[in-house]
Amino acid sequence: MNYQSTTIRNEDAPRIDGVPIGLDGEPVTKKSRSLWIWLGIAIILAGIIAAAYYFVTAGDGAATPAADRDDQAPSISVIAPGQATIEGTISATGTLAARRDVPVGVVGEGGRVVAVSVDQGQWVNAGQVLVSIDRSVQNQQARAQAAQIEVARSDAQLAQSNLDRALQLVERGFISKADVDRLTATRDSARARVGVAQAQLAELQARNARLNIVAPVSGLVLERNVEPGQTVSAGSPPLFRIARGGEMELLARVGESDLARLSTGVQASVVPAGTDKQFNGQIWQLAPTIDQQNRQGTARIALPYAAELRPGGFATASIKSGTIVAPMLPESAVQSDEDGSFVYIVGPEKKATRRAVTTGMVTNDGIAIVDGLDGTEQVVLRAGGFLTEGESISPQLVEQ
Repeated sequence: MNYQSTTIRNEDAPRIDGVPIGLDGEPVTKKSRSLWIWLGIAIILAGIIAAAYYFVTAGDGAATPAADRDDQAPSISVIAPGQATIEGTISATGTLAARRDVPVGVVGEGGRVVAVSVDQGQWVNAGQVLVSIDRSVQNQQARAQAAQIEVARSDAQLAQSNLDRALQLVERGFISKADVDRLTATRDSARARVGVAQAQLAELQARNARLNIVAPVSGLVLERNVEPGQTVSAGSPPLFRIARGGEMELLARVGESDLARLSTGVQASVVPAGTDKQFNGQIWQLAPTIDQQNRQGTARIALPYAAELRPGGFATASIKSGTIVAPMLPESAVQSDEDGSFVYIVGPEKKATRRAVTTGMVTNDGIAIVDGLDGTEQVVLRAGGFLTEGESISPQLVEQ
């Protein structure tokens, strides 16, 4: 079947005096064609203006979008935080050390070590012998001095006998008073020499006793730096290091702002590296200075002895820094931007209202709000990032 096109081309259209004739019987000119084009453009612009007017009047209240109608407001979970007592915690790290690290060195003349009776990791008592040093020469010197005491005693006895005989003869007139005085002085000098000899022997014995290096305190031996056969002297490095009483401590590094919130006696929990076991202690000293490089100070946390607490090891501490009473919110409820932290609360007519807040301590239970809320408000729990100021919502209270 053949179809004929009904489209009339300009060159096929009827013409009068060479000018094309339109369907309405009027001549088609360039001016009339332009008129039809402008007429079409005007119709399109009129439609755009009408649509724009509709949306503008809708935004001014002429019509309410479906999202803001009360019957279609989004359901939003909200909470009433109330007031909670929040216990502050400061986390810190540091190095374990002996609370009182006592170095033990040579206090006498020194010499060759003949015996070492303890090793590191052992407990010792005050006065216990740790090292014995050869004293063969010193023993001979002590024997010689003991003999000198006997000589001095003999001289003193002889002087006393001479004085006694002279006193008997003086009554008979055979010895003058001056002779008696001279014999008395001789007797006194002999007695003094006995005292000198005894003091010299005591000195030698004390020196010999110092050849035994003893523990000055009771505690745990941390280091041993001496072996039998070694020669030691008063200038030698410490032979032992002892933790007095086995007491340990953590040198916790704390920022200067947190350090100002602490005081002696505050409780702390310490977890050494490599174990999950916690040890309870308390701050017994706070550093009086701040490191200018990292703006930190040292909180010294006293700890009882435990095998897991090894000096030089790394550990973390949780230090209690006091309590406050304030609303507590989950992290999902608190938003932030360039203006600071804020939350959305349920305002009048169930509208989302922005409220600026000041956050405080961060705990496992949430964030403390120290300013901006009194706890009676209904706070948007999770959808704050999707709300806008003044948007209608359908609050659903969630029990905490």
